[in-house]
Amino acid sequence: MDGLKGPMMSGTGFYIKREALYGTYMQKDKDPFQLKQSFGPSNEFIKWLNTGCKNNGIDREDLLDTRLREAKFLASCTYEKDSQWGQQASKSRGWTSIYCDPQRPAFLGSATTNLNDMLVQGTRWNSGLLDVCLSRFCPIVYGLSRMSILETMCYAYLSFQPFYCLPVWCLGTIPQLCLLNGIPIYPKVSSPWFVMFSLVFISLLVKYLWDVLYSGGTIQTWWREWRVWMIKSVTAYSYGSLYTVLKLLGLKEASFQPTNKVADEEQFRRYQMGVFDFQTSTMLLAPLVSLLIINMASFTWGIARVIVSSGWREMFGQIFLSCFILIVNYPFIEGMILRKDSGCIPPNVILLSAVFSLIFLCLGSIVLMYTMI
Repeated sequence: MDGLKGPMMSGTGFYIKREALYGTYMQKDKDPFQLKQSFGPSNEFIKWLNTGCKNNGIDREDLLDTRLREAKFLASCTYEKDSQWGQQASKSRGWTSIYCDPQRPAFLGSATTNLNDMLVQGTRWNSGLLDVCLSRFCPIVYGLSRMSILETMCYAYLSFQPFYCLPVWCLGTIPQLCLLNGIPIYPKVSSPWFVMFSLVFISLLVKYLWDVLYSGGTIQTWWREWRVWMIKSVTAYSYGSLYTVLKLLGLKEASFQPTNKVADEEQFRRYQMGVFDFQTSTMLLAPLVSLLIINMASFTWGIARVIVSSGWREMFGQIFLSCFILIVNYPFIEGMILRKDSGCIPPNVILLSAVFSLIFLCLGSIVLMYTMI
């Protein structure tokens, strides 16, 4: 982010001073009418700004009713009408941010410690990001006149992040379906184009590894982040995008589901051991398990096809892709087949996912058969 007015103002550890938020209006004895034009019609809020954001020792009990009433007023959807809130703020006003990463963490939060909370939280976040992306505040439209093109692209990357689900689903299903039907879609190993595909794939892995190591992480962290990214792409990004589209079509009401901050002892023990806890809803587990079953089937069939027909040069790319997906997501295979504890993947989820996978493979094979004629 060098040269782009500092890092993006987003995520855990984001901190902003009152002086930066309220600007020169933090000075005492400012005209109340001018303050109301900027910060809205709340008298209590304006008094608070005029006193330098201090309580001035007033009895808290005497102010309880007033504060509650003002808090509801400030939280209302129409409060910022005819004020400067939402019009002149943050980097759209020319502010700059700095990256401060001290050895001792300055801000600590309660992160999710199990799969269910991570996916529920991720779905909510990505739905909100896509809401911004599809609104008039989309960074590509709203930010271009207020920020540099590179800074705008950084914020656009965040808001368009849920769309990662589309290429991940395609890479996790289409090459595998073609492999099962004996259709090569990648260049032969002997082709110069295969080298180009390999270089792109390897450079992607190496670049992200360098980023993780440079920021103080380890190879194990890099590998786990790849896994979490795949998991979120298939579930949180997909459901977040779906919920946003349904809200825009008026088919679903906006809702807020808070993340659970209370850790179950058994779940926390698994978390400390680095073991996945699959105690989550079928809706969140089924897409992941279905994708893995499709890749297990295609990988097994691809190896068998290579042994029988020796066509490994044509099918190597697709076999390798299935193998890579399975290796990255090995904890799920372990939860499906090897584990028998309460945190394993339930048999009913495996059965339902197997049915979905079979339907997809049958329908996909029929479509390929007719398109290849």
